Amino acid sequence: MISNATLTPLQHRRQPNLIGIPIMPNTAIKAIITIAVLLAAVAAAAGIIMSRPMPEQLTVSETTSAIRAMTVVKESLRLKIRSEGTVTPKTQTNVIPEIKGRVTWISPNLVVGGYFQAGDLLVTIDAADYEARTGLAQAQLLRAEAELEHKRFELQRLQTLIKDNLVSQSNLENAARAHKIAKANVIESKINLAQAERDLSRTKITAPFEGMVRSESIDIGQFVQQGTPIASIYASDAVEVRLPIVNAQLAYLDPANLQRGELDPATAPMIRLTARYAGTSFVWRGQLARTEGEIDAQSRMITAVARVRQDNQSPDVPPLQVGAFVAAEIEGQYLDDIVRLPRAALRPNSQVLIIDGDNRLRFRAVNVLRLENDFVLIDSGLESGEVVNLSPIQTVVDGMRVSLTFEPTADRG
Repeated sequence: MISNATLTPLQHRRQPNLIGIPIMPNTAIKAIITIAVLLAAVAAAAGIIMSRPMPEQLTVSETTSAIRAMTVVKESLRLKIRSEGTVTPKTQTNVIPEIKGRVTWISPNLVVGGYFQAGDLLVTIDAADYEARTGLAQAQLLRAEAELEHKRFELQRLQTLIKDNLVSQSNLENAARAHKIAKANVIESKINLAQAERDLSRTKITAPFEGMVRSESIDIGQFVQQGTPIASIYASDAVEVRLPIVNAQLAYLDPANLQRGELDPATAPMIRLTARYAGTSFVWRGQLARTEGEIDAQSRMITAVARVRQDNQSPDVPPLQVGAFVAAEIEGQYLDDIVRLPRAALRPNSQVLIIDGDNRLRFRAVNVLRLENDFVLIDSGLESGEVVNLSPIQTVVDGMRVSLTFEPTADRG
């Protein structure tokens, strides 16, 4: 019998036990136990998973954004062109003496801002010298007429005598020549008298029209020269306003109103002018008189000229003062099928958001005719009855569902 004490460790592990069953190594036993524990854990986990209650299915609801909207309504409207300008006189002239002399009288209305009627006397110039010249011209005419009468009688006498051969032909010819010279002297004397009378009448300077004085540079006793301006006056019956217009806006005017020269008042577009006077806002009515025939090289604008007749205004409206700064609104073309929307409806790239029948947002490209104050005018891309978004939504997804609050139709303002 072999003693256990003499066995090697390897022989000891392979040695059967007392009943003849081989003893398993400790490593194998640990592996079997580990596998069994893992299998039991897996089985337990499977059992728990199989027996858990099923989770309740949740339905995700779609987000709905509240927006303001309005219904598209096509309308016919007249385009308007807006500009600004300064009032200037329609008719303005300088008062210039046609003779020279010393000023003897000046009208009290010949001051800056003074008002006068057509034909009012403004200035008188010393007429003594011109009265004397007129008298001399009258005397010269009387002498010339007397001489003509004498030469006519002499010519008639010689014409009678020559029939009886009592005078020579040369005497008759000299008489005829003398008669023509006398006749020419009469004509010259009449011209001199007319000139003297005109100069005499020019010693009184009168107003050529009803108006006001813009400036003056004359006083009593002053010696004025012929052709030197002594005052500047302008007519008060009508004024004009030069209105610069962007070249592109000329397309809003009727082409017939772009012709050269004065426009026919019967067809010229109306212009509404507004300004504040004495702390109150007033409105004046005028017409487009003409467009100037060139484009400004610096501003690239063309100038339209509005004309306002002072006697065509309402009784409670004061005269439009020269120098006033006014805002103008010119009537342009009359167009049909135009959609007018608030500017808030317009999005980048000339697009708007419409709402379809399922209350979902859709992008729509439109053609913008022009921007006008707080509104945008669209001439294509929308149809009457469609609904357009007015709310400034930051992030928009095509097909987004919305709820609507309708706004009233855009007011023309």
